[in-house]
Amino acid sequence: MTQKIVVLPVQDDRDNTPYEHAHETTVTTARGHGFDIVDPDDGEATAIIVVRMIDSAIIEDTLAANPKISWVQLPYAGVETFLPVARKYPHVTFTSAKGTYAPPVAEHALALTLALLRHLPERIRATSWGATFGSTLDGANVVIIGGGGIGEELVRLFSTWDTTITVVRRKSDPLDGADQTVTSEELNDVLPSADVVVIAAAATPETQHMFGREQFELMDDQAVLVNIARGSLVDTDALVTALAERKIRSAGLDVTDPEPLPDGHPLWEEPNCIITPHTADTPEMVIPLLDKRIVRNLEALAAGKTPDTLEGLVDVDAGY
Repeated sequence: MTQKIVVLPVQDDRDNTPYEHAHETTVTTARGHGFDIVDPDDGEATAIIVVRMIDSAIIEDTLAANPKISWVQLPYAGVETFLPVARKYPHVTFTSAKGTYAPPVAEHALALTLALLRHLPERIRATSWGATFGSTLDGANVVIIGGGGIGEELVRLFSTWDTTITVVRRKSDPLDGADQTVTSEELNDVLPSADVVVIAAAATPETQHMFGREQFELMDDQAVLVNIARGSLVDTDALVTALAERKIRSAGLDVTDPEPLPDGHPLWEEPNCIITPHTADTPEMVIPLLDKRIVRNLEALAAGKTPDTLEGLVDVDAGY
């Protein structure tokens, strides 16, 4: 049976963005392997490939109109907005881009970390020479929360320095390159000795506000916090208080809660905070990586592999 693939969103008026390239790559690769590209209301479609963020209702409508669909490829690593639809269709395999975007996101986390350790927030705002201070990653205790693709890449990058790396994840299976791996239940045990804490875990009901007042109280007042996961993992009010009261030295945030962070929010005025507008993985950086994931999955499908063997399988129960 010939696979019939719906590519979402359907692009009639092409805008000159990196997403156009993802759409073209998908269509060209699919047709090159003998697959048909069909409209969402075809009724006989067997797969959906999403090449940019869309309303999950569009995916749900397409699934409802095409009962033969067995595979949905999502464009991002974070899948929390799609989980309600995935749970309504348990016979459909969902794959995501998880792990694909790890290099640029981890690179951004490293950049924020180094900027905080060298007190760049203060120096960027400075209007006079000031004092000399700062610290190095050499000899630092680094705690990485999350053991997925980004966590793995962070371990590789931070290992460039003479660091001690602890990975906190759902399971205690050792992560290659880490000095120790502990479970989420042991997070509070490893925070007091941390010089750097990087949050790179998935957003799930279990991880919401996993970093709150209690965790900030446990941290050393010279420790730095970096969040490149999702804003919901950190209690924003607790972070504002921790920075104002100097419970921690500084914070680097690529994600916030709420997001976008409103003008006038206290974090904008915090001198020891760097905020980037969710730019650790811009389209220009990640679309080529998404293209490769889609191509590999299409090639596997063409080779007779089943959807449940493709890259980036979404664990609907775990939420990522």
